[in-house]
Amino acid sequence: MQPSASLKKLSLFDVTNLLVGAIVGADIYVVASLGSQYLGPASLVAWVAAGLIAIIIALNFAECATLVPRVGGAYAYTREVWGDFAGFIVGWPLWVAEVAALAVFPVAFVRYFTFFFPGLTTVEGVVIKVLFIAAITYVNVRGTKMAGRANDVLTIAKLSPLLLLIVAGVIYMAFNPAATYANFVPFAPLGFDHFGQALVLIFWAYAGFELAVIPSNEIENPTRTIPKAIIIGMTIVTLFYLLTNFVIIGVINWTSLQFDPAPLATAGSVVFSLTPTLAVVGGLILGVGALISVSGSDESGTLSTSRLSYAISLDGLFPRFFGDIHARYGTPHKSLIAQGVLALGLSLFGGLTQLILFSTFNLAFVYLVTSAVVLALRERGRIKADRTVIEKITGPILPVAGILLSALLIFESGITTVIYGLITIAIGIPIYAFYSPRSEVEVVKATFYSTEAVLERVARTQRVFLGYLLRLVTPRRQR
Repeated sequence: MQPSASLKKLSLFDVTNLLVGAIVGADIYVVASLGSQYLGPASLVAWVAAGLIAIIIALNFAECATLVPRVGGAYAYTREVWGDFAGFIVGWPLWVAEVAALAVFPVAFVRYFTFFFPGLTTVEGVVIKVLFIAAITYVNVRGTKMAGRANDVLTIAKLSPLLLLIVAGVIYMAFNPAATYANFVPFAPLGFDHFGQALVLIFWAYAGFELAVIPSNEIENPTRTIPKAIIIGMTIVTLFYLLTNFVIIGVINWTSLQFDPAPLATAGSVVFSLTPTLAVVGGLILGVGALISVSGSDESGTLSTSRLSYAISLDGLFPRFFGDIHARYGTPHKSLIAQGVLALGLSLFGGLTQLILFSTFNLAFVYLVTSAVVLALRERGRIKADRTVIEKITGPILPVAGILLSALLIFESGITTVIYGLITIAIGIPIYAFYSPRSEVEVVKATFYSTEAVLERVARTQRVFLGYLLRLVTPRRQR
């Protein structure tokens, strides 16, 4: 290998940094107060549990990225194993989930805007949402270079206020132990009956790794670097979120926090309340930081989501206009405009909680299938020496855990969300049938209607899943 080639590879630090940057953003500003509605201060437990679940699922993505070094994430992994139709059925809800997430950000932007303008009317809120999405779409249409520069600036700006809040908050709590203790006691005033609902909402803050996993051929020693980056990066994110929420709950009583539309701005006012002027400055810093962070997350999400629909369109599985490139700027402008219009519609008619639940359901479906893909990739007849580092360490436990935990997230999304989610996935089937090559449709029909094909598929699935489950329960000496 030439030295110049190795210099182009991404190191462990690079991959970890990219992962943390992709996950930490506006989500913490949005979700910080939602857990208190269900658990009070005990929502900290849900933040830890959500982080552990995210690490397990992200490691399944890491193994897929190692075995299938292609751009496209879950869509590319599933398509590699089970063909175009399966790839689309995963790519479609992934795209829907990302568009739903894009709809969350204008809602959050308006909520934090009310911190500065409490008398904001509904009509004014709609106007702000329209201008917000239009501006983000315009930046991305103008080109990747312009969008990249904007994202670099916004990434630095969105993390700085959070670090300031953590440091100042810890100092504030140290000098106000009685008030801090009162905010944490009782720790679980509402019990844990609604732990699942809180877990689903909080888990959304950890989403982002599904689009952040980079193809292994762009990384130094990928079989070791990717898992390490996932574990280190997700641990950093979990600790960062835990410290932020520890400060927020420590300075704002949960009875007020659960109704606060701008919790981090309020927390900023409290931790800098030494003087009235400092309180205003603290709230201003965190409030503006929230607006910048929301903008940055929406900007980067808009970029990655448009590239996903662009890739699916190039494979002939999406309307062709999603693959049209602007003659001057070289960007998928029609894709950007279409997803912007959809996100605007969802933001106008969907509530914050409903949008997060809907996005999480679709993501959990993608996570479940991706974890199953890991089992299928391992079943492809690879010799023992070719096993990945992840497989050698975890065996079948990791993908099976990914499947079960993804199913848990789906279940806890609620029956209404599950119904809407399944309907949305079903809508993708006629879209695929219309746009896919006719030969592929015939293959899909044969797969579904042929008795031999059905029996063969069932037998293969049972062999994969039951085989791994037997390995889990069979004592080592009997194998």
